Amino acid sequence: MLKELFSKKKKYATIPSEQAKQDVPEGIMTKCPRCKKIMYTKELVKNLRVCISCGYHHPMSAPERIASILDEGSFREYDADMISENPLQFPQYTEKLAEDRLKTKLNEAVVTGEGTINGFPVVIAVMDSRFRMGSMGSVVGEKITRAIEKAMERGVPFIIFTASGGARMQEGVLSLMQMAKTSAALKMFSEQGGLIISIMTHPTTGGVSASFASLGDYNLAEPGALIGFAGRRVIEQTVREELPEDFQTAEFLLKHGQLDAVIPRHELKETLTNILDIHQSRGEAQWF
Repeated sequence: MLKELFSKKKKYATIPSEQAKQDVPEGIMTKCPRCKKIMYTKELVKNLRVCISCGYHHPMSAPERIASILDEGSFREYDADMISENPLQFPQYTEKLAEDRLKTKLNEAVVTGEGTINGFPVVIAVMDSRFRMGSMGSVVGEKITRAIEKAMERGVPFIIFTASGGARMQEGVLSLMQMAKTSAALKMFSEQGGLIISIMTHPTTGGVSASFASLGDYNLAEPGALIGFAGRRVIEQTVREELPEDFQTAEFLLKHGQLDAVIPRHELKETLTNILDIHQSRGEAQWF
């Protein structure tokens, strides 16, 4: 009897791999690129997309960023209906723009508007790297310029969150012109006494880092953010030297005097509140 008992093969239920994949909804889990820990996406979002295990700052969408910084219900968007054209007739550019609009539910790579931070009025611009890698085209430059002019008109500080791969190649020299346009607008704003706060997030590179991202009265960054103009490999080939491992990180730039502070995401709203409070206490009813 014992021989018969052990000779019987146990039967196990197997689930086809395709069915197993369907049972786990896409996006329910997120793997941290730094510590490799897998966590529930809901928990990550609740923690402002900062890894619970190692503190890695995952990218945030523009709507998430606005919700985390501005007071609830205070945001009023500017120029939401502005969309890019294809002035150079670049192949498939129009189709790619349409795909990004569908994927992100945004019309462009930057969201601008006004709101309050713990009661302090501000005009804000937030770039979104999901849309054409946050690249700066004509509409991005125009929306940021209009937001700066609105801050000038209202007499309130201007805050910008950057996340970009640089100028948008599909618009050629038109995208490069946005560097000059936005920089000129910030210069006028600054000459009138306006307060500019720039927060660089991962990544801030190319023409964006070389223009408005670096022109704040306060230049802040999130931990570990990649910030630079040219790529690491291009620089190494040019100078014929091996660069430090932490080159072009927020911490490297802070160490070499190119940033005022590196602020963890959970502390950012409080930091901005303190800056706004200091500057308002020096003024009158209006900021300037």
